Amino acid sequence: MRKSILDAAGDEEETEINLTPMLDVVFIMLIFFIVTASFIKEAGIDVSRPDAPTATVVDNANILVAISDNNEIWIDRRNIDPRAVRPMIERMHAENPEGAVVIQADKKAYTETLVLVMDAARAAGVFNVSLAASND
Repeated sequence: MRKSILDAAGDEEETEINLTPMLDVVFIMLIFFIVTASFIKEAGIDVSRPDAPTATVVDNANILVAISDNNEIWIDRRNIDPRAVRPMIERMHAENPEGAVVIQADKKAYTETLVLVMDAARAAGVFNVSLAASND
């Protein structure tokens, strides 16, 4: 016998693939990657830190400042003018008042640049300032 038009339409509906569970999984993965990426803080460059056998880990460091070997100052993956260090630290400290400033200075960076960043952090109202070192 011949199939009616209604029976043929019903067969087509049953062969459709339900994409809702797959979309749910994709959205959950997207949320996971967004959340984990927001916890990773980087200064913006790789720094050759000096060795210190007494180095300790700072838990709540949310402001990372890097000073390169040619005395460039990097905050939040951006090269910062030395005059803009204080306002940048003030803004980031306002976002998280409990956080500390960690300065990652290269071995070849000038002490003058390091002191400039430390003074800018103190002038911004952050007194928990640390220097990053490797304990190798």
